[in-house]
Amino acid sequence: MTWDWKVFLNDDGGGRTYLEWMMTAWGWTLAVAVAAWVVAMVVGALMGTLRTLPNSPWLVRLGNVWVELFRNIPLLVQIFLWYFVVPKMFPAMKEVPGFVLVVLALGFFTSARIAEQVRAGIQALPRGQRYAGMALGFTTVQTYRYVILPMAFRIIMPPLTSESMNLLKNSSVAFAVSIAELTMFAMQAQEETSRGVEIYIAVTALYAMSAFAVNRLMALVEKKMQIPGLVVVGATGGGH
Repeated sequence: MTWDWKVFLNDDGGGRTYLEWMMTAWGWTLAVAVAAWVVAMVVGALMGTLRTLPNSPWLVRLGNVWVELFRNIPLLVQIFLWYFVVPKMFPAMKEVPGFVLVVLALGFFTSARIAEQVRAGIQALPRGQRYAGMALGFTTVQTYRYVILPMAFRIIMPPLTSESMNLLKNSSVAFAVSIAELTMFAMQAQEETSRGVEIYIAVTALYAMSAFAVNRLMALVEKKMQIPGLVVVGATGGGH
């Protein structure tokens, strides 16, 4: 087999090279992943917190329903629901760009998994943390904001790192609704050039580099947030 890496310098028929097209697709992959990560972290932290609230059974049930609903439906099905079904049910959603719909689908799917990790992190903390906040005169919201959640997020950083890497890889399903990310580029470029080996090796390398960068970034954050001497057993037992 002969290699032809010069294929990336060829014109794709639209006035750009395949290399330029691939870099643009990489940008879309990162954009989908970062936007979905923000959605997942905000919603996941909220739903995970709701599942641990004392004396609030309805809010606990809401958090449980959210997790079970979005965790148990395949991601690709959720993307199709957002892209094809939701705009039919709510006509106003027809004006929403496909990029946003994919971000919501991926973000909500991942939020269910993060919510489970947040719940596990909170429940791993000694009860004295909650009581200490109450003794200081904090409300429930203030206790979670200033005492419980900062400690819980320090505990769950390792599984959050894995989930962030999974989210990046899961962004590849965006090709199913014609988002011009790396996987779609690979499929179309391979058909046009018949150089599938070179195309898929390059795309695989970009995914690997991106995932490694996420790993290193989260490891740095974990190191900065680490509390010396803190050891919590079973902190991430409910991650999946």
